[in-house]
Amino acid sequence: MVTKVAENIVKSLEQIRQDIDAIAEHSDFNESVRLLAVSKKHPADAIRTAYDAGQREFAENYVQEGVDKIQQLKALDVTWHFIGPLQSNKTKLVAEHFDWVQSIEREKIARRLNEQRPDALPPLNVLLQVNIDNDPNKSGVQKKDVYALAEFVSQCSHLKLRGIMTILEADTDENQQLNSFAAMRSLYEQLQQMHPSVDTLSMGMSGDMRQAIHAGANMVRIGSAIFGQRE
Repeated sequence: MVTKVAENIVKSLEQIRQDIDAIAEHSDFNESVRLLAVSKKHPADAIRTAYDAGQREFAENYVQEGVDKIQQLKALDVTWHFIGPLQSNKTKLVAEHFDWVQSIEREKIARRLNEQRPDALPPLNVLLQVNIDNDPNKSGVQKKDVYALAEFVSQCSHLKLRGIMTILEADTDENQQLNSFAAMRSLYEQLQQMHPSVDTLSMGMSGDMRQAIHAGANMVRIGSAIFGQRE
């Protein structure tokens, strides 16, 4: 029996994909945009519903919650992203279970992930989280320090540098958002010239997805607009 919640997830996914395609079509960047479904605080059944509707990439913010869902859904061909703040005592679980980490901001965390990634698994895909506006209340590496951190990650045999990620303040206006996202795109293109493995610019959420795609995002992170309000 299909529940109302499941119906809403399927409809929402379809609508968001259409919105992403329509925005991308009118942007200056000829790139497809990947949809990352942020499933934190939503049950495994909701992820399974989205999976059945064709979604394959999911993101979690909390390590233990994410690991529990990964184990519950291990039969599914899902790519799992960790997007939350990462402390040293949780790196081993992330290194062992996730496919991507989008929130690297310190060499120490990158080093631990590299050391703890099992040899049997492919390299862990890494995005550097950038504090593009130098906001004291936001996580992320300062723009001036991105190049050194990228170089360090690129030398780690169990990590693969894939790009950069940012989260903007929720109350910034549209012009500020566009300017910040444009600065991220410029930084991304510089990193691409230095590191051939760089191919992912993760920015934009439900409230600023349109501005992010117009500025050149090729991955957006959408949660409640797919799954509804969190428990």
